[in-house]
Amino acid sequence: MSVPEPIRVGYVVKRYPRYSETFIVNEILAHEAAGVAVEIFALRGPEDTHFQDIISRVRAPVTYLPDRSQKASDLWDSLRETAETCPATWWNLHHAATMEAREVVHALALAAHVRRRGITHLHAHFATSASAVARLAGRIAEVPYSFTAHAKDIFHEDVNQEELAQRIHDAAGVVTVSDYNVSYLGARFPQHADKVRRIYNGLDLDRFAFTPPTDRDRLILSVGRLVEKKGFAHLIDACKLLKDRGEPFQCAIVGSGEEEAALRRRIQAHGLQDQVHLQGSLPQRAVIELMQSAAVFAAPCVVGKDGNRDGLPTVLLEAMALGTPCIATDVTGIPEILRHGHTGLLVAQEQTQPLADAIADLLNDSALAVRLARNARKLMEKNFDVHHNAAQVRELFQRDAVPTPRRIAV
Repeated sequence: MSVPEPIRVGYVVKRYPRYSETFIVNEILAHEAAGVAVEIFALRGPEDTHFQDIISRVRAPVTYLPDRSQKASDLWDSLRETAETCPATWWNLHHAATMEAREVVHALALAAHVRRRGITHLHAHFATSASAVARLAGRIAEVPYSFTAHAKDIFHEDVNQEELAQRIHDAAGVVTVSDYNVSYLGARFPQHADKVRRIYNGLDLDRFAFTPPTDRDRLILSVGRLVEKKGFAHLIDACKLLKDRGEPFQCAIVGSGEEEAALRRRIQAHGLQDQVHLQGSLPQRAVIELMQSAAVFAAPCVVGKDGNRDGLPTVLLEAMALGTPCIATDVTGIPEILRHGHTGLLVAQEQTQPLADAIADLLNDSALAVRLARNARKLMEKNFDVHHNAAQVRELFQRDAVPTPRRIAV
């Protein structure tokens, strides 16, 4: 029996590291724990001012692809240089017809790295520029590529449907993070439905130890970027109802983003300055500590006016793993994990009073909170262990593996 050749995977991302994309880091760490060689290729450098602690655990080398305006002569030089290591360069250029010039430069550089370093598979996160670059680079370097589709990259009104169809068509396989997404993509692109597979984002559950939610502070916690789809405005409105009812509570919203000023005005208009606090972005260890002390975790997600929406918030998975009772809305894949009355409480999006009622139920009914939390942890252990889920992703890499490209001496 022949032994499968070791795979060497190139992960392609838009920016690395990125504060909000711990799910990518979790996946890479799981591959590394399984002994897989991973290299990270980023189209652009980081723009965040601080990063999550787990970044330091990643051993994979990071290469930042060229990201600058080039003269026509520079592009021509890049083509000729890549063709020296990738003979398929010239007859694959027609696949770049709809790409931006910068993406083409990225793909040429990436293809050369693939050949020089013996990469056997390219995997991109998000069906946007990262997957466009991986697609062309894979063709030029003659290795398969795949990508994971999440949320904005498939739901936003600006998504180019023809380009997305082409990326799915050319991919060895497509991963997405919920059954909802699988159904959505299957309805949009029925001719490619068999290529799309649901693999949930996973957690390293050893890092998220379960604690029953007993004797906790009356703290309502929510975490995410301060953008429309997170629904924080509705959470603030629900807090106003709780205050009017005389419910004692504190609410912490962790994150930063474009809606911060508007949310601060809403807090002030409701007279909630003593109850609701915008905490800014915090390291993951500080978020975990808050989750472990909170009586309620709320994810009041909505579908934005531009069609943007969450896929399956990682912070919701983290809260469920830690034992914090959760409330969320019926958006995209959330009902797959937050099963009303069993693993959490589910409310309709943008409905302030039901959200306030659900929060009050968890603040005041300890037995309900503990039961939901225990059931949620069992679901996390069954379906969201990152090592199990990353192994499913590796099956895709191995299934379409090609002989290791000959390394080119540099």
